[in-house]
Amino acid sequence: MRFIIVRWLLVTFALALLAGGTAPAMALEPVGVSRDDVAIDLKPATDFYFGQGRNFQVTTVPGADGIVRRIEVEAKSPEASGNWAVFALANNTDEQLDRLVVASQFRLVGSGILSPDLGSQRIASITPSQGFALERQNSTDADVFLVTLDPGSVVTFVAELTSSNLPELRLWEPNAYKDTINAFTLYRGIVLGIAGLLAVFLTILFVVKGSAMFPAAAALAWAVLAYICIDFDFWQKLLPLAPGQERIWRAGTEVALAFTLAMFLFAYLNLNRWHRALSITLLVWLCLLAGLGGLAAFEPVVASGIARLSLAATAGIGLALIVGLAFQGFDRAVMLIPTWCLIILWLAASWMTVTGRIDNDIIQPALGGGLVLIVLLIGFTVMQHGFAGGSFAQGLLSDMERRSLALAGAGDAVFDWDVTRDRIFVGADGETLSGMPIAAMNGAARDWLPILHQDDRDRFKLTFDTVIEHRRGRIVQEFRVADEDGHYHWMQLRARPVLGSDGEVTRCVGTLKDVTEQKKAEERLLHDALHDQLTGLPNRELFRDRLEAIGILAATRDDVRPTIFVIDVDRFKQVNDDFGLAVGDTILLTVGRRLKRILKPQDTLARLGSDQFGLILVSESDVGAVAAFAEVLREAIKAPISLAGREIVLTGSIGLSGWAEGATSEETLKEAELAMYQAKRFGGDRIEPFRPAYKSIGAGRLQLESDLRRAFERSELSLAFQPIVDLAGETVAGFEALLRWEHPRRGTISPSEFIPIAENTGLIVTLGQFALEEAAKRLGDLHRATGDDSFFMSVNISSRQLIRQDLIADVKSVLERYKLSPACLKLELTESMVMDNPERSAKLLARLRDLGVGLSLDDFGTGHSSLAYLMRFPFDTLKIDQSFLRNNNQPQRPIILHSIVTMAHDLGLKVVAEGVENESDIVQLRQLNCEYAQSFAFSPPLNFETARRLLVDRAASLKRAS
Repeated sequence: MRFIIVRWLLVTFALALLAGGTAPAMALEPVGVSRDDVAIDLKPATDFYFGQGRNFQVTTVPGADGIVRRIEVEAKSPEASGNWAVFALANNTDEQLDRLVVASQFRLVGSGILSPDLGSQRIASITPSQGFALERQNSTDADVFLVTLDPGSVVTFVAELTSSNLPELRLWEPNAYKDTINAFTLYRGIVLGIAGLLAVFLTILFVVKGSAMFPAAAALAWAVLAYICIDFDFWQKLLPLAPGQERIWRAGTEVALAFTLAMFLFAYLNLNRWHRALSITLLVWLCLLAGLGGLAAFEPVVASGIARLSLAATAGIGLALIVGLAFQGFDRAVMLIPTWCLIILWLAASWMTVTGRIDNDIIQPALGGGLVLIVLLIGFTVMQHGFAGGSFAQGLLSDMERRSLALAGAGDAVFDWDVTRDRIFVGADGETLSGMPIAAMNGAARDWLPILHQDDRDRFKLTFDTVIEHRRGRIVQEFRVADEDGHYHWMQLRARPVLGSDGEVTRCVGTLKDVTEQKKAEERLLHDALHDQLTGLPNRELFRDRLEAIGILAATRDDVRPTIFVIDVDRFKQVNDDFGLAVGDTILLTVGRRLKRILKPQDTLARLGSDQFGLILVSESDVGAVAAFAEVLREAIKAPISLAGREIVLTGSIGLSGWAEGATSEETLKEAELAMYQAKRFGGDRIEPFRPAYKSIGAGRLQLESDLRRAFERSELSLAFQPIVDLAGETVAGFEALLRWEHPRRGTISPSEFIPIAENTGLIVTLGQFALEEAAKRLGDLHRATGDDSFFMSVNISSRQLIRQDLIADVKSVLERYKLSPACLKLELTESMVMDNPERSAKLLARLRDLGVGLSLDDFGTGHSSLAYLMRFPFDTLKIDQSFLRNNNQPQRPIILHSIVTMAHDLGLKVVAEGVENESDIVQLRQLNCEYAQSFAFSPPLNFETARRLLVDRAASLKRAS
């Protein structure tokens, strides 16, 4: 038995080598991912393969179904390295997880000394064993890919490496990764700010003082600033770099560090005054380092390695020189000892870092901060020496004078209460207490009560009585004091008791400060946090809080029976698209004011979202009165809005729900929202009370959405192919690819049912990519099966795909992958989709046309476009909507059909007629010279095998006839 197993393993290994040159990754284990995992180091669980070529095959880990598969991945990079990395992830939870695969482009830890790794792009792409390639995220210092793991799934990922070295590979929770990046932002900003200030300050010193050590110190400061800018990825923001240039700049800054440190040592110690041979040696060294800067542009790795060795040599030689000169009593050498010790310590930490002895995420930014600290000490050192012997006119201040100056600088007023005499003294310089009743504030403590706000008087008295009684503590209190005009100001009192020889409180001394502006700012922030900034109405959070409070009241009082309304403005997105966001905001403000005027003081109106309002009606509880109120709401929204010489008429979908016994505020609000959505499904401009059946409608929609997300991995989606017939010879000229979903329980689901769900959830992009990929693949199969590449394939493009930047790249990719002529692929778009954003559509369609791809305008005549816009778009085909051929008993139909076909031909467009029902339609279309037709009269949509057999049989018959 053991011999059989060993033999099976050897055979499997040999077959794998013959198939793709790669042994199956039998040792690969999936990395478990849970919802609590913040960051996982994937490198220990990753298998690496080098020199495998552009095509790479690998065996996946067993999936959730226990099946082991073998996948082949083709390199996407034009200059593929042939290096690959394989890892697997397992979602151990029952929910979908989003994670980021992060590979740092540069990591100082373990980068090496002689041939250092200066950073580069590490991963070109990552392909999962199921689904589409991972989407790269924007990042300048790391390769970041977003991966979505379905519940319970086990996925194998193949990463195409652009470098033979991958210093780090981690799986991050997106928010945790963002927090980690942001955590260093403040620190990096502070370090960069200090480094920049030091460089500028030392440059100014160089201008003021002509000593040679000042320009040397300034040059070192600028070199440190440049190095930190590169290390902190700030240089990319100042000067965007092309891929690979960061290695040159990083090597250049390291050479600059080595050069300027040696130059500073030479200039500061005045080595030209000592042995001539030593001076010549250092000058030659500096010249070689200067030449090394030129080498960095061609061989950055070599230049960086020499620069790192030079830094270590400078530190060692410098230490020997400093110690030797210090023993000779040279003052400059003595003052440089602390700084040079810090340089030695920094270089030791750097050596441990680049050799991998220190391995954490903090050491790299810490070394950058250490460089700034070194420059700071150098700045103090050169200042101490440069200004030695200078005198500054300064005198000694007493502690009392120092405190007095500090108080005057702070601008606070003095508060002194003589408890024994019951006299309060308040005094301030300038305008600290401008407008305050100083006379009333200086006197007995009881004289403060009339000028205090009535809500603060008891607290004021209690605070002072408590301090006197307990004879300890601090007073930190805010209260309102009326000024001379009667307006209240917020004052902040900070004081502490002073005890006499008998242990009793004799005085309370502190400061008094006007904090009115600060209080107003806090109130504004609180208001903005709970109110909509555009309309001033309560926002969703405050609305829910009030709804909860009214719910508690309704549970205890029978006369309180609120009704909850959710109002959505119909087609508001169209208003924004047609008139702009500023007009849309004005309309929302107008609608909000209209609705508010209808309410009574006990009712609440809030803005829940973009064009949604929530309303709590408490003033009316009778069913008839509530219905009448709802109608008033509807009419208020429908009233025309005059704007810029035109009238805009809007409608609203209104859902309402009454308060039920035992219902929670969240449930009632959810019921009103379900009723509103049902009103929108019925076409809008209607009032819809909640019905229990709406919950099942919402649940069914959610279940269908969940099933659609799983349909990809379950291979439930497919394409059907409806023939497009050439009317001249009634032969098949091409096909239109139509999406089909075969649900395991519900059977075939109509596209009219699942396409709207896909559009609302964003899955339409994935569906569109699937349709484009599958249609191109099947078209290539048909070309090879028939030997005829004249057949074309029409694929529908969604509006979401049209606005994505990746549509051009997706089309290029499928054309190259399946070796298709661009002319045989036609993209179909509807009028309404193109008219949503005509400017952007014109640019994108022009780029697609430049590729040679066919462009077809679908459902022509059903939208609202003008001929002027139509002439701007580079379409080559018009598809006449089937409504112009059906119901042909109307006399206008043939006239309109004739006009459309004639106009299309005049514009140089071909015509495809949909909805052909009988032979008379075919004759009429031929008389109009219509090129193509498509309908069930010719053929229903076919599966691929039937379509392939149809074309193969036709090709065979033509061959026999010839």
